[in-house]
Amino acid sequence: MDRNQATGLILFAAVLLVYSLFFASTPEPQPAEQGEIPENIISKETPGKVAVQEIVEQDSIQDLIAQRQFGVFAAMTKGLEEEVSLENDKMIVTFSTKGGEITKVELKGYKTWDQRPLLILDEKSSDIDYTIQTDKGPLSLNLFYFNPTLSSSEIDGVNAGILTFTAQTGSGRINRTYSLREGQYTLEKYLEFSGLSGNLTDSNIQINWDDRLLRQEEDIEESRRKTNINFFTSSGSHDDLSLTSDSDNAEIKEPLKWVSFSQRFFTAAVIAGNSFSSGFVQQDTPGDTLSIKNMNAKLVLPLENGKAELSYYFGPNNYNILKRVTEGFENNVDMGYFFVSWVNKYIIVNLFQFLEKYFTNYGVIIILIVLIIKLALFPLTYKSYIGMAKMRVIKPEIDELKEKYGEDPTKMQQEQMKLFGQLGVSPISGCLPMVLQMPFLFAMFFFFPNSIELRQESFLWAHDLSTYDSILRLPFTIPFYGSHVSLFTLLMTVSQIAYTHFNNQLTAQTGPMKNLGYIMPVVFMFVLNSFPAALSFYYFVSNMVTFGQQALIKLFVDDTKIREKIEEHKKKNVNKKKSKFQQKLEDAMKAAEASKKNK
Repeated sequence: MDRNQATGLILFAAVLLVYSLFFASTPEPQPAEQGEIPENIISKETPGKVAVQEIVEQDSIQDLIAQRQFGVFAAMTKGLEEEVSLENDKMIVTFSTKGGEITKVELKGYKTWDQRPLLILDEKSSDIDYTIQTDKGPLSLNLFYFNPTLSSSEIDGVNAGILTFTAQTGSGRINRTYSLREGQYTLEKYLEFSGLSGNLTDSNIQINWDDRLLRQEEDIEESRRKTNINFFTSSGSHDDLSLTSDSDNAEIKEPLKWVSFSQRFFTAAVIAGNSFSSGFVQQDTPGDTLSIKNMNAKLVLPLENGKAELSYYFGPNNYNILKRVTEGFENNVDMGYFFVSWVNKYIIVNLFQFLEKYFTNYGVIIILIVLIIKLALFPLTYKSYIGMAKMRVIKPEIDELKEKYGEDPTKMQQEQMKLFGQLGVSPISGCLPMVLQMPFLFAMFFFFPNSIELRQESFLWAHDLSTYDSILRLPFTIPFYGSHVSLFTLLMTVSQIAYTHFNNQLTAQTGPMKNLGYIMPVVFMFVLNSFPAALSFYYFVSNMVTFGQQALIKLFVDDTKIREKIEEHKKKNVNKKKSKFQQKLEDAMKAAEASKKNK
């Protein structure tokens, strides 16, 4: 410390000393006649005044902090949080006045696998956040308190409940209006910013939706295999994230129409009134069983004159319901690949819906579907049987050719083609009708596992046709089979083996193909053991009906008459020249054989 600093400190101390001795005031003594202040005045009145003063000072400080942090939006950050609900005959949607956002959705007509109320989302599993860009930076609407107003109205001739949330400030307001029509799973939403255009630095709203999908079904592994994110672009293109990967994501840079978190039987989705300008979606499978999958969607919603319109869908994956929601929304139900999807979309779904009007037992409905399909395809079945019968009748001639040309495959094929032409027999006449029936066979692999109509519907010993039926729980797990025994799958396997045996007798099948017919049912027994009971039951009934059809056809089809017709055709074609197709086929065979020899 130098001399100047020491001198300054001494002078400062001297000034304080003089002030305290001559100018500082002292408390005035209490008059003797007044006595001491009562304790109740000290303990109640004086501290109360101090407390009020402290609260006022704290409020002032908080107001100052809010003003600096939120600017004109500061007034919106004060309020009380309450719950408000919208309800129709399909669902109950609960909102919070803090944020004016959805906190819980309960579907009325459904229960979870353990008979609890079915919640699509709740405040613990889901977080929907709308963020605006302001002169104070990005602000979440979930920070603001809204005043709710409930009303009702008619929208397009349908009664609807309307809930309007309003957050007010000195210069403007924010309205979040929801409408829920009777008989609908769609919740419509309107956003409006009034008098705040000068405080918004961007005409876009950033939507961030985190959802840890709640478990609805008993079989959590099957639920995870059927759960993913779907999205549909404004240009009409549908895409989705992987069903099999534990984690997947996609950045969408083109306008989007909707994004959905689709489970096996239920879907939660957000749908733009016009379009989202871009988006990012991500999903991953947790290591625990607290949720099915964890989903996230980040979307950019444009504001037009301070307004935006969108909607939510919370409901079942019913194909006929989904296709009425918006364009491409039915893609949330997997109807199979293009060569079988048309069967489900245009035939099976409508047939199923028609039968539901008259029958309540879904086992009976499945039997009727089998009978109707088999009846419609009976002409193909008949042609297939006749084709196989012709091949069985000419088997002696084919055996002769094998003995004569067995060592020369090319010559053997040429002679076989010549024989088929003379006898008027086509080797594919028995196979082609069967191939034409394949789309119906494979379509069921997609229809029954994804049909919500079968969910929790019992039949015979199966308590739920949408999952496997179990008559025996094993104390161990068999690889590729599981730890349970499905009786419908066993019945399907036995019926398929019986049908194969009967079919082999009709076709006189020999060689490896004969044995393959017995191996495939056993393979399918392993594959279908954990599939829905409805699927195994359908194939069991289908096998039995096919078996009956062929037994019936056999009664009316005489091999002797078939042989007579073949002989008649043979006489007519004795001097018949080869067709151009046959000649080209023979030339191609000869060329292939010559090329093989040259090599």
